[in-house]
Amino acid sequence: MTGMVGAFVRHGLETKFEDLTPDAIAAIKTYLLDTLGVGIAGASIPLTEAVRASARTWGGSGSAHVWGRGSFGTTPANAAFVNGFQIHGQEFDCVHEPAVVHPLATILAALMAEADARGDLNGKELAVALAVAVDLAAGIGVSVSSPIKFFRPANAGIFGATLGIARLRKLSAEETKDALGYALAFNSGTMQAHVEGKPALPVQIGNAARGALMACDLAAQGMPGPHDSLEGPFGYFSLFEDEADPAKVIASLGKVWRIAEVSHKPFPTGRAAQGGIVLMQKLKAAGVRAEDVEQIKLTAPPLIHRLVGRPIKPGMAVNYARLCFQYSGAVALRNGTVGLEDFSDNALKDPETLKLGERIQVIDDGGRDPAAFTPQTAIATLKDGREVRAEINALYGSPSDPMTREAHLAKFRSCVTFGFGNQRPQIEQQLIELTDQLEEVEDVSVLSRLAAGLEA
Repeated sequence: MTGMVGAFVRHGLETKFEDLTPDAIAAIKTYLLDTLGVGIAGASIPLTEAVRASARTWGGSGSAHVWGRGSFGTTPANAAFVNGFQIHGQEFDCVHEPAVVHPLATILAALMAEADARGDLNGKELAVALAVAVDLAAGIGVSVSSPIKFFRPANAGIFGATLGIARLRKLSAEETKDALGYALAFNSGTMQAHVEGKPALPVQIGNAARGALMACDLAAQGMPGPHDSLEGPFGYFSLFEDEADPAKVIASLGKVWRIAEVSHKPFPTGRAAQGGIVLMQKLKAAGVRAEDVEQIKLTAPPLIHRLVGRPIKPGMAVNYARLCFQYSGAVALRNGTVGLEDFSDNALKDPETLKLGERIQVIDDGGRDPAAFTPQTAIATLKDGREVRAEINALYGSPSDPMTREAHLAKFRSCVTFGFGNQRPQIEQQLIELTDQLEEVEDVSVLSRLAAGLEA
């Protein structure tokens, strides 16, 4: 027992903006804008309307905003649910690779709903809440040395989001422990949806974002919750993970800011497919043409095969295809990249893509690190017998191979256009300027209003 809950409660409630390092502040601004962008883009997922229609039946009106086209006002809990779904719905949101956690999907959906409801939270307060929330969500994942069994982005994300909201509400240490206890009580997230390629993964993100708000609501009303929610005999680690040691994570608090370890997603697919997409781009640049390919073998750590090694097949659902490297790899080799438009019904039915995908194989390299994404090697065997080889040792978009600011902003702008169905240059520019100057923003709810298509 390391006293992880107590350590994180102190960290969450006592950290000041001045404690954040320049690289942490820069990462907060980058991934705040990136997450707003992918959340806006998620409004154009066909399944989003089913989620929005469900949220409307849950009742209640309020000042919180659902983002992107067709925006509407609703309760903070409903907005957190829908926006959380939209952020993760296209697998385009940022990820902490060593933790196997998409931290900002749950955390930002919850914190922006809180900001909407309050209307008095400034940029520095949001920055600190984001930083400590990511520290907890990613810290849980980094503590684990066994393979992922449950959907950690939601399972760990709800704890981070709860800590962030407790910070914003200035809950006491005891109330924050109560809230984290209810985060455990609300905790759910299964990888079965991943296996079947069903949209329950982003639904679980939405549920975790809503659950974080509810957990803090209960604690604020004096409801006592379990205090040993992480390391207790029936706490998070006992229930959801096999092997974990949080001692190093606790020792790093205030020294290592996990937000600075987060990676961009350059492509709207599972992170495990993105190294392979870059390798397909390298093969294409080396002159490999789809029509000349006899077979392609992608050799990568076990996590890659486990998460995106599924077979391509006719009639794939979009959620299945986003987690199928045979599909995204074929698209990348044919088109040179993978974009939001590559998951339309017509694109998923393309016979040439399906034919090429069947010639791509994902091979487990037998590595022992259950969270490793690299190294990866792709070997294309051509019909004339030649072989072309490409390798990577870091994923594009990670701190080891970061996206440029220009690429980051291009991704953001494309997401806004996709999410609203047309270009919104004024909203794009306002969001860019506000996130760049986050320390000076007096009321961060303006970010949510802009994401909902309302002029500032």
